[in-house]
This record gives sequence, C-alpha cells and structure tokens, in this order.
Amino acid sequence: MAVYAIGDIQGCYDELRRALDDAGFEPGHDRLWCVGDLVNRGPRSLEVLRFMRGLGDAAVCVLGNHDLHLLAIAAGNQHKHDDHGSLAAVLAAPDRDELLHWLRHRPLLHYDPALAFLMVHAGLPPQWDLDTASACAREVEEVLRGSGHVDYFVHMYGNKPDRWDPALAGMDRWRFITNCLTRLRFCEPDGRLALKEKGPPGSQARGRMPWFAHPERASHAQRIVFGHWSTLGYLAGHNVWALDTGCLWGGALTMLRLDQPAPAAHSTPCPGWQDPARFA
Repeated sequence: MAVYAIGDIQGCYDELRRALDDAGFEPGHDRLWCVGDLVNRGPRSLEVLRFMRGLGDAAVCVLGNHDLHLLAIAAGNQHKHDDHGSLAAVLAAPDRDELLHWLRHRPLLHYDPALAFLMVHAGLPPQWDLDTASACAREVEEVLRGSGHVDYFVHMYGNKPDRWDPALAGMDRWRFITNCLTRLRFCEPDGRLALKEKGPPGSQARGRMPWFAHPERASHAQRIVFGHWSTLGYLAGHNVWALDTGCLWGGALTMLRLDQPAPAAHSTPCPGWQDPARFA
C-alpha cells in the first residue's frame, strides 16, 4: 500500500485526476492525504468534493481556510461571500447537505504514528508540540461537528488573538487555533502570528520568519506535511514538506509519497491560470 499526500486542489478536478493517474494511485489499495483547500476559486469544486467523499477510508482530508469559508457561507455568514461564484455549484447541488456534512466532519490535524507524519493545512505556532497541537485541533473539531458550529462561523474571521496563551477560552481560543492550523505562514520572534504576510520567504517585514524556521519551534522533531502557501512552492527542509505548488495559478499539483524512507515528490503541471490579483 502506497500513501500519498497531495497539495491544495481548490476545485481543480481535472488536474487532480491527472495527478492521481500520473502517480499510479489505486483507490482500492492506496491511501491519499489531502492537505486541505479542496474547494474555491477553481472551476469544479463540486466534483472534487464528490470524488474525495467517494474515496471513503482511502482518503484523509484536513480542513483548509477555503473549506471553512465554504462552510461559513453555507451556515449563513455572508460577510465574506465570494463574488466570483466558484462555490455556487456546491451550494446549489442536490447533495449539498451530505457533502457539507462530510466536509464539516473532516479533521483539522491528522497524525499517523506508524508513518511518523503529521498533516495540517497551514502550520503550528512555535509554542505547540505534537500533543498540544493535537489537543487544540480536537477542541475545534468538536465545535465544528456539534450544534454550536453556526455560531462558530459567525465569529471565525479575524486576526486576534495573535499569541498563544493556554488560558485563552471560548471563541478567542478557537479562532487562534483555527488561524494557526489553516492560515499561518509567518510568525514574529516572540511567537506571535503575522497573518497579514502572504508572500514568499524574503518578502516579509524584518524579524518575521516562516513558522517552521522559528528557532524555538517545539515541533521541530516532528515531520510535518502542509499546504496553503503557494508563493512558497515545494519545500523539503526543516523537517517539513510544503506541497502547495500553485495548481490554481497555473503551477503544478504536487504529490509526496510518505511510506518510504526518503519521501519522494512528483508534480503534475497544471495548464490553467488565474490572476491572483483578482482575489487579493
């Protein structure tokens, strides 16, 4: 059995199927880890959701910020509704409720002790080790899967609080956890999140650093696979593997084989292109 992790799909269904074929993925035999952002901005989010849900136990998908955005819109939060309509087909689909229920029950973090790999969409703050990250993810997962998820989506958006404190409670705590796992790229030397930074390393304000490069990162010994950061591209270093290689923007869809002593990456070119300024 092969275990593959795949980068951000964002509605690029045709590219997804081509990447799986290129890698020789066999649904009845292999396993697929998805680093999140199954939907949004790409042309076929509905087909991606149906396909991934149809894989059943052969797929493990963690939630990304765009997946949460879809769920927030479906729950009635119109404040940040997309104006480009890429989610319209999902919201109007006859199987909408089943798909959204499935998506809302996906984890925010996945860890496989046999493979010794952790998967999140974005990152971990420097203060969190594996146990803390897992416990925090479970807290928000319980909210998402429970009756309080509608209220959660009303208050999910925002950049504060920006520094971990175990005493955080309620929505402040859940928003911080959500931002770490689904939005984080850079952090400050004191461990605060720098969520407004979105460019590649080297473009950030002085002193800020990629979350995985923080010298006091408590998770430094843990192998982590993640996505979210298309301007970073593929990276294997610092004991992390970054897999968002900008399929949506005309880059590639990257898959990483996890069940080998030396994880090997394979990228499938994506010919489509969209202007990132459209979504700035």
